[in-house]
Amino acid sequence: MLATLQRSKTRRGASYREVGQGEPLVLIHGVGMRLEAWEPQMASLSETHRVIAVDMPGHGGSVALDRGSLLPEFVGWLGGVLDDLELDAVNVAGHSMGALIAGGAAASFGSRVSRVALLNGVYRRSPEARAAVSARAREIAEGGQVDFDGPLRRWFSEGAENETAYRLTRSWLSNVDPFGYATAYAAFAQGDETYADAWGRVDCPALFVTGDGDPNSTPAMAAAMAKAAPKGECAIIEGHRHMVNLTAPEQVNRLLAHWLRR
Repeated sequence: MLATLQRSKTRRGASYREVGQGEPLVLIHGVGMRLEAWEPQMASLSETHRVIAVDMPGHGGSVALDRGSLLPEFVGWLGGVLDDLELDAVNVAGHSMGALIAGGAAASFGSRVSRVALLNGVYRRSPEARAAVSARAREIAEGGQVDFDGPLRRWFSEGAENETAYRLTRSWLSNVDPFGYATAYAAFAQGDETYADAWGRVDCPALFVTGDGDPNSTPAMAAAMAKAAPKGECAIIEGHRHMVNLTAPEQVNRLLAHWLRR
């Protein structure tokens, strides 16, 4: 996998990488990551589609949103990206915070979203999980020491420290812009309920994927969203946790390719 990919920039300051031709597929990464996290999917899916991976606001080369911006502002940002790229009908896939943005887009943009896929998406956290993520968001916002080892332990299986995906993820986390990270994480902490009631009216093919060992974006969450969506489909990848797009790229690519044919 490549450490850095060349980028273009939209009129409003969103940084993106585009490869391939055909029906457009927009990819949105999670908090603390960069568009490079989608490199395995860009390489595979660009054989059949125009794949556009975007740096989330305040990440990679993208301009940050204002402090206090919540999930609807991030969804609005994605709408601006689509406008700038003159994309009228798109497939949207997101990972983690990107999954929340993708779900919000499917709920808000109507037929402009042809298909939606959520990888390791959160949905209706338990009170205990909500309290933990909210406390972490407050610590980050107050400028405290950011703990990256904790997320890595949750995101990867034990003993993964020497794997390429782990090292890249740690590097991206370590180099993220603190302001962009804090803003996005606060939105992520509050975002699991924002569009939770909307899945019943999302009529496009919807795919929900997570790892069977993901303690935060759990298999139960993926199954519940798939059940709520009229055209929902759930896939659980065994032996993996939160970073399935990097740790199980061949399985994820097959699932996404099937979804893009639905």
